[in-house]
Amino acid sequence: MPFTQREIRLRPYPRGFHLITAEVVAALPELGSVRAGLLQVFIKHTSASLTVNENADATVRADFESHFNHMVPENATYYRHTLEGPDDMPAHLKAALLGQSVLLPVSRGRLNLGTWQGIYLCEHRDAADGRRLVLTLQGE
Repeated sequence: MPFTQREIRLRPYPRGFHLITAEVVAALPELGSVRAGLLQVFIKHTSASLTVNENADATVRADFESHFNHMVPENATYYRHTLEGPDDMPAHLKAALLGQSVLLPVSRGRLNLGTWQGIYLCEHRDAADGRRLVLTLQGE
């Protein structure tokens, strides 16, 4: 089973949860020739994360942002890692909770996602530069 690996840079996104499925698929034209396989998407950052979730209703993404901000607040008095601003330590914690990669099935040249599923970039910083992803496709 051959491997294809590519690193891509996403444009800067504002803080929040953003669908990036189309950008990932566009970066891998080889995907169309894979009958059965796997795609791993890995983010090379510790203050942003990836997840798969609802892709139809934007209020889901807004609710994710609200919930994570409530669950992991800024300016907690017990944070010691504060030199890069009040959003930095919470960003690391949110990224640790959600994770740095997703593994997706590929079937008949397409991501085999559920009807309402998409890949999210979870941007946890207020002013982050573009993020780098490593896309690793394996299949036949």
